[in-house]
Formats: sequence, structure tokens, C-alpha cells
Amino acid sequence: MSAQATRALQLKIRRIVWTGAIASVTAMGAWYGAGLKIQSEEKKIMKERLEATPAEKIKLLEQQRIELLTKRHGIEKKIRQLEMRGAGATRAESMAGMERKRGE
Repeated sequence: MSAQATRALQLKIRRIVWTGAIASVTAMGAWYGAGLKIQSEEKKIMKERLEATPAEKIKLLEQQRIELLTKRHGIEKKIRQLEMRGAGATRAESMAGMERKRGE
């Protein structure tokens, strides 16, 4: 290998190393910044909850309750389907009567 070829190879390797280093620093900075943003948003939400009036707190809790009841209904529906399938029902039989109604 000539001196010129060796020098070209070293420059190529150096370029690759610098590119990787800069890319990793950029990625870590973006990740760290995203973490800081999430932390600040969580602090803001907690502050709003602490400063909320009792009526606002009740409204928030009612919204959470509705979300949880919706999730519960979906899980119970899946459990019924699985129990029917375990008892030997076909997929169509286990889903009979559980079609979505308009507006749901």
C-alpha cells in the first residue's frame, strides 16, 4: 500500500468516526431534551391538579371513571368471548350479539 493510499484510508476512517460521533451526540441531545420536556409537562399537570378547584377535580375524576368503565366493558367482552371459545364455540358464535350498534 502506498503512502497516498494509506493517507486516503485514514481520512476515510476519520470521516466515518466523526460522522458517527456527531450523530450519536445529536441523538443523545434529542433524547435528553425530550426527557426534559416530558418532565416539565408532568410538573405543569401536577401543579394544575394541585391548584384545581374541587369542582374541577370532580370533573376530572368523572372523566377518568368513564374511561375506566369503557376499558372494563371492553375487557369483560373479550373475557366472555374467550370463555365461549374455550367452551367450544366458534369465533362467529362467540361474537354473536356483540355487534356494534350505531352511535357506540
